[in-house]
Amino acid sequence: MTKTLQLPNELLVDAESLEQLGMQLAQQIGPGDVLALVGPLGAGKTTLTRGLARGLQLDAGAVASPTFALAHTYRGGDITLLHLDLYRIANPAEAEAAGIEDLLYDAEAVVVVEWPERALPLIPDSATWLQIDVVAGGRRVEQVLPPKTPPKIL
Repeated sequence: MTKTLQLPNELLVDAESLEQLGMQLAQQIGPGDVLALVGPLGAGKTTLTRGLARGLQLDAGAVASPTFALAHTYRGGDITLLHLDLYRIANPAEAEAAGIEDLLYDAEAVVVVEWPERALPLIPDSATWLQIDVVAGGRRVEQVLPPKTPPKIL
């Protein structure tokens, strides 16, 4: 079952605001939860994840985009954060071959997925989808339903 998260109504005007939101989200999620982050390049998906790591008492300074590695694991205390970036994945079969599906269903970790629409059939039905839009004056973050069909990747 998808969680309903408490999100701000106002625009997030800078990177610090996005990190603060991530810290707030850390209080609303736990092991077994999957956050699917959707938004254009540079929207702040990794920045939000950095704030989430900080809120989970992990080394937020170590959080970087896993675009080239596909996945980064951050461990500390009683929690593990798996940060996946599927930007370079061409289709769900490629994600499956890379072992992404096993990571998505890790019941002992919080999983954040950037570009989840690229492996849509593999994303758990229980995932919470957040859309980050770049708008005049900042970023708007809202909880959305998952797309019904994956986008065409050129």
